[in-house]
Amino acid sequence: MTAKSSTGQGKHNKKKRGIFKKAAGGAGKIVLLLVLFVLLVVAAAGSWFYFRYGKTILKLQNTAKRYAASSNIETFRQSQTSLVYAADGTLISKLKGEKDVYYLSYNTIPKTALQAMLATEDRKFFEHDGIDLLANIRASIVLIKNKGEIHQGASTITQQLARNIFLSNEVTWERKITEIFLAAELEKRYSKTQILEFYMNNIYFANGYYGLQAASNGYFSRSAQELSLSEIAFLCAIPNNPTKYNPLTNFENVMERRDKVLMQMKDEGFITLSEYKKALRKEITLNVNFTDRKNYVESYTYYCAIRALMEQEGFVFQNRFLDDTVKQEYEERYYEAYYRIQKTLFTGGYRIYTSIDLNKQELLQQAVDQELAGFTEIGENGAYQLQGAAVCIDNDSGLVTAVVGGREQKDQKGYTLNRAYQSFRQPGSAIKPLVVYTPMFEREMTPEDIVIDEKFEDGPRNAEGTYEGEITVRRAVEVSKNTIAWKLFEELTPQVGLSYLYHMNFSKLCSKDNVSAASIGGLTYGASPVEMASAYATLANEGIYRNPTCIIKIMDAKGNEVVGESKAESRIYEKEAVKIMTDVLQGVMIRGTGRKMALKGMSSAGKTGTTVNRKDGWFCGYTKYYTTAVWVGADMPKKISGLSGNSYPGRIWKQFMQEIHKDLPDREFEAYEEKVKQEEEIIWDRDTISPPEE
Repeated sequence: MTAKSSTGQGKHNKKKRGIFKKAAGGAGKIVLLLVLFVLLVVAAAGSWFYFRYGKTILKLQNTAKRYAASSNIETFRQSQTSLVYAADGTLISKLKGEKDVYYLSYNTIPKTALQAMLATEDRKFFEHDGIDLLANIRASIVLIKNKGEIHQGASTITQQLARNIFLSNEVTWERKITEIFLAAELEKRYSKTQILEFYMNNIYFANGYYGLQAASNGYFSRSAQELSLSEIAFLCAIPNNPTKYNPLTNFENVMERRDKVLMQMKDEGFITLSEYKKALRKEITLNVNFTDRKNYVESYTYYCAIRALMEQEGFVFQNRFLDDTVKQEYEERYYEAYYRIQKTLFTGGYRIYTSIDLNKQELLQQAVDQELAGFTEIGENGAYQLQGAAVCIDNDSGLVTAVVGGREQKDQKGYTLNRAYQSFRQPGSAIKPLVVYTPMFEREMTPEDIVIDEKFEDGPRNAEGTYEGEITVRRAVEVSKNTIAWKLFEELTPQVGLSYLYHMNFSKLCSKDNVSAASIGGLTYGASPVEMASAYATLANEGIYRNPTCIIKIMDAKGNEVVGESKAESRIYEKEAVKIMTDVLQGVMIRGTGRKMALKGMSSAGKTGTTVNRKDGWFCGYTKYYTTAVWVGADMPKKISGLSGNSYPGRIWKQFMQEIHKDLPDREFEAYEEKVKQEEEIIWDRDTISPPEE
C-alpha cells in the first residue's frame, strides 16, 4: 500500500508544500528539531531551557525511534489482555480488546468515513509528514497562556495514533514531544494509507468501542459498510471528545457535531451540496448491540479499578461544588479521565486482584433472586420490573466482598445495569442513624432522653399514622418515628446533619437536600447501595470511614505494582456515639421494625427504610464481621404492594447474613458508657461545616 493509492483525494497528494517535502529528509530533521527547540524555549521563557533539557529531548527522540523501529503491522492489531482475580485467586474475567475481530483493512473502510475523519481531524494529512508544525506553534502559545498545562490540541492523525498505541496518558510536555518525534518516525515507516487504516481501527468511539467497525456494530448493530453517509458522520463525530459526544448520554451533542462533520465534508469537496442536504435530513436511530454484557462483579470491579488508576494518576475526586458551572467542569474532567483510563484497562495487560469472595457473591445473588422470584413482570428494557441490589463489606478490611446489581436474568437482552453503584434512590428511614441520631448522640443526647411524638404543622406523618406522646429516643429509633427524626434534624440543622454524608463521599447530594425532609430520606437524587453499605460499615468500624472498593492491588504488564490497597481512613463519628447508636440499632432487631431480621447466635444491628408510597425498601445492618445493605424497588419508581424495609429487603438481608455467619462465633458489640464524651476524637468541627451552595 502507498500513500498515493489512498482515498482518491488526489488534490491532497499533489499539493505537498516545499517545507513538508523536505521534512522527510535530513533537512526535515533539522527543521523539526529547530521548531521543537524554539517551542520549548518559548514555553520555558528562558534561554537556559535548552541547556537544562536538551539531553532529555534527545533521549525522547531516541525513545520514539525505538518504539517505531520495534513496531510492525501486528502492533496496531493487538492489545494486551488484562486479568481480574477473586479473593481466592480464581480468575474472574479477561479484559481484552477485540480489534482482531472487528479490524477493517483499508480497502474495506467506507470511503466516506475516511473523508469525514480527514475533514474534521486532519485536513492536511496528505500534505504533512506526521506533524503540523504551525498547529504545534499555536498550541505552544496556548501552553504558555495555561502556564505549562498541555492540552490535547494540535495533534495530527499520526500524532493521535502514536499517542493511543505507544504512549501513556500523562499530560506532560515530555509525552507531547515524544508524540511529535514518534509521529515523524511512523510516517517514515508506514504509508499514509496504512496510517489511516491503523487510526480508523484504534480510535475510541465511547462506551468501550475501539475502531469504526466495533462502533458500527455497537451503536447500529450493522457493519460499517452498511451505514448511510449520515450515520457515518454521526459515528465520526464521537472521537473528537468521547465524553461530550457519547451517543448514549449526549445524543443531541452528537447530532450537532454530525451536522458540523457533514458541513466540513461539503466544504472540502468530499460530498456534494445535494448529498449534504440529504444527510442532514436523515434521522438517526440507534440500535444498540449489548452482546458484550458484564456481570455485576465484573462491572463493579472495572469501575473500582478505573477510579483507583485515576487516583494513582493524581485525579482528585469531588462531591461538593460552588455552582453548576464548577460541577459541569468537574464532570467533564472526570469522564475524560474515566474513559481514557477505561481504554488502558482493556489494552494494558493489568493484573487486578480483588476482595470479591465468589462464595458470598453466589449466596447474595441467590438471596436476591429467591426472595423476588414471584415477581415475573418484564419491563420495556427486557428486565424484570421489580429489582433488588445488595452490597456486603468485610468489616475487618473495609473491602467489598460481594456486590449484586440486580436479579439474575440469563435470557435478558440488554445492558446489565449494576444498581449497586449506578442507581441512586431515596433511602427512607435508613438514613436516620447517619444524619440524625449518631450526630445527636455526639451532642450528649442519650437513648433514654424523653422526646414528644406528636403531629405538628408542616411536619411528617409517621408510617402507621400513630403518635405516642412522650417516648424515649430509643423507642423513637426502634419503631422509626418520623416526627422525632424531623425535629431533631432541625435542631441539628440540615447542613450539619448532611455534612456527615459529604464526608463519606455520598456523590449525589446537592443544596436542595438542605431541608428537613432529608432527615427521613427525602434526598433529591438519593444514595446507592454501595454508599449506604459503606456508611453503615463506618458505624460497624467505630466511626471510621473507609472508601468502598474491591481492589486489593493492580499490577502492570511488567509485574510492577501500580495500585496498592488503600489505607486511607477518616473519623466521621465519635467512637462513643457509635457505640450508643449500635446499642440502639440492636434494639431495632429485637423490639423494633427489624425484629424479624435478628440473626440466630450472632449479635446484629440494623435499620429499615421505606419511602413514600412504598416505592423503595431498604435494610442496612451489620455484625462485627460484615455489613450488608439491601435495596428493593423498580427501576422506574412505582408503588410496590407489600414493600417495606422489613419485607423483601429485610428477608434478603437475613437469608444472606445468616448463611455467611453460620460457622462463626458470636462477637458482641462493645458496650457504651452513658454520657461519656471523647471530644478529643473529633477531628473536624461539624457545627461549622456545611456544604457550599449549588
